[in-house]
Formats: sequence, structure tokens, C-alpha cells
Amino acid sequence: MRRAERVALVLLALLSLAVILVPALASRDPLRIDDVLARRLVPPFATDAHGDWHVLGTDRFGRDMLVRMMLAGRLSLLVGVVGSLVAGVLGTLLGALAGWREGIVDRAVTSAADVLLALPRLVLLLVGVALWQPGLATIVSVLVLTGWMGIARLVRTEVIAVRHRPFVPAATALGASSSRVLFRHILPNAIGPALVATTLGVGNAILLESGLSFLGLGIQPPAPSWGNMIAGGRDLLVVAPWVALAPGIALVVTVFATTMLGDAWRDRLAGERLSS
Repeated sequence: MRRAERVALVLLALLSLAVILVPALASRDPLRIDDVLARRLVPPFATDAHGDWHVLGTDRFGRDMLVRMMLAGRLSLLVGVVGSLVAGVLGTLLGALAGWREGIVDRAVTSAADVLLALPRLVLLLVGVALWQPGLATIVSVLVLTGWMGIARLVRTEVIAVRHRPFVPAATALGASSSRVLFRHILPNAIGPALVATTLGVGNAILLESGLSFLGLGIQPPAPSWGNMIAGGRDLLVVAPWVALAPGIALVVTVFATTMLGDAWRDRLAGERLSS
């Protein structure tokens, strides 16, 4: 395991542990607003009027920034992982069918992928959230519907290359069904690039969700999201910069870790291909 891969895995493991434990161990409800004057805009590593210590300070409503940031991290990781994973599965299945069946199935899948790839993904996301009510389910659905195309083209190319290897006609001659040959023999040898693309897509999905939430089209308050937390703190950059900087740094670190992990896996896959 390379150093970059280890660093990325450690960062993601620590973040996953934090988003689970920090909100669960919080002494106060991170969404509750009470006694605002005594708790609002407490600086990091300071205590409020009630003697409660806040590692990352509080926001304008007196809510603890660390707890809210980790609660927002749950949503961001959920959106990124689920959206990319489902898009990866959908793209893998469609690409495998297109590369295996060819003919009208191949033309239909590749044509649909080409049309959607020609449109900017952000525009498709904006149209999707404008047509349906903004929320977690809408964002994940739109991410899936706009994220499968690149993976489908990767898998299609790999399946076409693998299907001409000698073990494919050998398996067919031994009586293996068409679906068994595809899913048991071809797809495991062609799925590597799809796994890398799915991993890289996690960070992209988190960025897109945060951007939509920043614009008010994603996760809606009072549910916290890194995007709407940054938007809520942008007018406080002079007097209380931690309100926007803390979720911004968490967003950058998370996207950096997922991208670094995807790059490490891509380099490993390229090395394995060169050695073979």
C-alpha cells in the first residue's frame, strides 16, 4: 500500500468515526436554538456564558460548530457514497450490456451516454432540483441519473476488449450461459476502471451537493450541510470567520482524501496492467 493511499484511508476513517461519534456524544441537540445571546459566535477553544467549551466555536444561533459540522458530514458522505455507488452500479450494468450485446443495445446506451455527456452536469443538476422539491432523495437521484455515463463507456470499452480473450469462447464451449460468461468471467476482468471512476466520483458528488446547498437548492435548513453552513457564514467572515471556514476546510479535506484514494487505485491498476 502506497503512502498516499494510507493517508487517504486514515483521513476517511477518522472522518467517518467523527461523523458517527461526535453528534451521538453531544450534550445538546445541534439543531436546537435557545439562549442565543449567551452562546452566539463563541470563538474556537472558548467557553460560553454557561461554561460549555466549544472546540470550533458556535454559530450566530449559538449552536456548536463541531457537532453541526459532523452532522453535516453524515449527509455529505451519504450523498457522495450512495450517489456514486448507485451511479457506478448502473453505469457498470449498462456498459457491460452494451459491450456484450452490441447491436441496438450498444447503440442505445452509447447514444444516451453521449447526449448526456454533452450537457454540463451542473446544468442537469440545476434542472433536476428545479423540477423536484430540493432534498436528500432528489440530490441523490439526480446525481445517479447524471453520473452513470462515463462509467458505462469505460466498462463498455473494457468488456469489448476482454470478450475477445481465449477464455471467453472456452467458457462458452463448456456450456456456460451468456449471462454466466458475462458476469462470472468478463465483468470481473473489466470492472477495475469502474471502481476507480466510482471512487473519484465520491468527491465530485460531495462538491456538487455542497454547491447546490450553498445556492439553497440542496439540503434545506435546519438540516446542516457543509454547503448551507458555508452560505450561512459568508456574511460573518470578518467578525466570525470560523463559521464558514470550518465546514469549508472539512469539505476540502474530504474531497482531497477521496480524490487521493482514487488516484492511488488508478496508479495501482495501471501498474498491474503494465506488469501483466
